[in-house]
Amino acid sequence: SSCIGWTSWALPPVKCRVYTSGLVVEEGVQEVASSEHMRAPLHRTMAMDGEGMRPIHVKTPLLRREATWKGPGENGQGLGDVWLKMDAMQPSGSFKLRGVGRCVQMAKLRGAKSVVSSSGGNAGLAAAYAAREMGLPATVILPESTPEFVAEKLRRLGADVWRHGKDWNEADQKARTVVQDGGAAYIHPFHGVDTWEGHASLVEEILDELAIMGEPKPVVFVVAVGGGGLLMGVLRGLQKAGLEGQVQVIAAETTGADCMSQALKAGRPMPLASIDSIAKSLGAPAPSQEIFDAAYRAYQNGWLKSWTCEDKDAVRACLEFADEKKVLVEPACGAALAAVSALNSIVPGTRGPVVVEVCGGSAVDIAMLSSLARELDLQ
Repeated sequence: SSCIGWTSWALPPVKCRVYTSGLVVEEGVQEVASSEHMRAPLHRTMAMDGEGMRPIHVKTPLLRREATWKGPGENGQGLGDVWLKMDAMQPSGSFKLRGVGRCVQMAKLRGAKSVVSSSGGNAGLAAAYAAREMGLPATVILPESTPEFVAEKLRRLGADVWRHGKDWNEADQKARTVVQDGGAAYIHPFHGVDTWEGHASLVEEILDELAIMGEPKPVVFVVAVGGGGLLMGVLRGLQKAGLEGQVQVIAAETTGADCMSQALKAGRPMPLASIDSIAKSLGAPAPSQEIFDAAYRAYQNGWLKSWTCEDKDAVRACLEFADEKKVLVEPACGAALAAVSALNSIVPGTRGPVVVEVCGGSAVDIAMLSSLARELDLQ
């Protein structure tokens, strides 16, 4: 059982584990911590239970969208429910806490005394949050283009913030140099087995939640793709669940930040010369070879579909989502949300439930989304 909330009233002893924003309340606990407590570091132990290491991420809601996805035409027949996995509600603001959080935990288990991350925002926020929870110092190296409000969020989490380079690639090179010089653990934003295993947890959560509600398993899973860590986690999660090849996976990107699409078309990773999209969180120059190999195998076998949209489509989807669910997400996440309206062309002839990973993103605020809407003539 799971819930997320800001509560402070007394509770009787419970026989379930209650997940709140960043805290785990065990059996017999009399009170759920208040938001003030939630801001304090937990310095989590490495205690193991039957499920393995206790995660830093929280179980997020799976919400049914009001409208089903429909067949072609103005009066198209409803073809299935659309479920939204609300990872925008993770304490760090995005799905990244699943994989990066596990990576930081494993780094401490292996003896790390500090961590270093490179990120345009979301992976860095996840690393800073996880490091604080584990009682480790964190350094996050941002590209110069990262908004200052993201840097300030990192500082509030206790991270040492550096700026270096015009894009993530240059910031990442600096992070690797810092790690070599100082002996800290390097936390990659999207690559590594620990990271992928953390991201795979969302598949298990979704299947568990659907089963509890008596709902059928999804036939389509939509994810936004940048460097491909989330996609890799989903592929591994479906494989572990015995659903490989039974679920169509849609890898959504924006034009100009579509390194996976370009790689799949070419049959090998093709580094982008530049990132020409406002969806900066998708702005990896290329997927790693290991991520590409897994994606390409699924692509060749016909159960991974690559789909790209324009920036305008992604921002429009963000605005519609904010109006519907009252939650802000980045244009990177908007690419996945926008794919729902194109399902008939992406997976023609398919019908059944669809899950969209609402990956979130902290590099957005009302002012930014409004500015993008004006710039793209959406207001």
